[in-house]
Amino acid sequence: MWLFNSSIGKKFIMALTGICLVLFVTFHVLMNAVAICWPGAYNSVCQFLGANWYALIASAGLAFLALVHIIDAVILTLQNRKARGNDRYAVSVRPKSVEWSSQNMLVLGIVVVAFLGVHLVQFWARMQYQEIIGSAYSYGGVELPAAAGTIYLQLAFQEAWTLPVYLIGFIALWFHMNHGFWSMWQSVGLDNQIWLPRWKAISCWWVTIVVALFAIQACVFTYRANQKFYLTDPDLQAQYQKMVQDEVNEQMEILGAEYTSIAMKAQKAAEAGDFEASSDAQMKLQEIRNKAGELQEAAQAKIEGLSNLASATKKNESAPAPVSAPQTPNE
Repeated sequence: MWLFNSSIGKKFIMALTGICLVLFVTFHVLMNAVAICWPGAYNSVCQFLGANWYALIASAGLAFLALVHIIDAVILTLQNRKARGNDRYAVSVRPKSVEWSSQNMLVLGIVVVAFLGVHLVQFWARMQYQEIIGSAYSYGGVELPAAAGTIYLQLAFQEAWTLPVYLIGFIALWFHMNHGFWSMWQSVGLDNQIWLPRWKAISCWWVTIVVALFAIQACVFTYRANQKFYLTDPDLQAQYQKMVQDEVNEQMEILGAEYTSIAMKAQKAAEAGDFEASSDAQMKLQEIRNKAGELQEAAQAKIEGLSNLASATKKNESAPAPVSAPQTPNE
């Protein structure tokens, strides 16, 4: 099939995947803008996405597009080098019509992929992945809510190396996207003398605005992280505590339903004179009460830990604010 076997087909696939990736990058910078202007709303967006089925499908689709884009880029580069053979070493000066970024798209792509790997480790691996495996990322002995995106901004940008690495990644992203943006339209046939200069101008403006916003956002995140804003802001602290309480509420609802079901069985067994079954049911009810108490204690410990992350202590030296967890289910 020409779409997969020919160089033209591969370029067409690269163009289509590139369009999708450009749109995602644009969405990402807008989401970061929410984190700048409304940090609490940013956490709400993170909570809405999370590890829900639609977010997982979107993540898998995005990963597939990126993988196809990378594989096609490597294949096309190797094919071009093989076709030119040793001739590529005979030219010491490239034509003025050939852009530097065009000659180094693979290298730029590698830098962007390396930067993406760092970004995924700092955020996706600590947030959505932890939800997928049913765990929680721990920092300073405290299990952090997966939806508390601003905490993960704190953890990432409080590191001295993060901002320089991100700025290098943004520079590579600018060169890669600027050339790729207009060349993908060329690959799909929109390369006439009228529209090609227009696409180049649109590409330069679009990519420059997006990357400049990324760079500004990274600087703001770094400044706020050094000020420990994401840990000490009262509104964010209240939101973190609510996230913990919501998690407890969900688990308590499950325990409450189980408790009610077993309590009804215990009552029926007692009425029927089946004391052995009634005794077993009472033991299970006690186990559920114990679990409920453990959940409340764990929630209290998380809230204490979140309150103390700013001072890097693992235990609260002052009286912690009590968590208003649901009442333990009773018979």
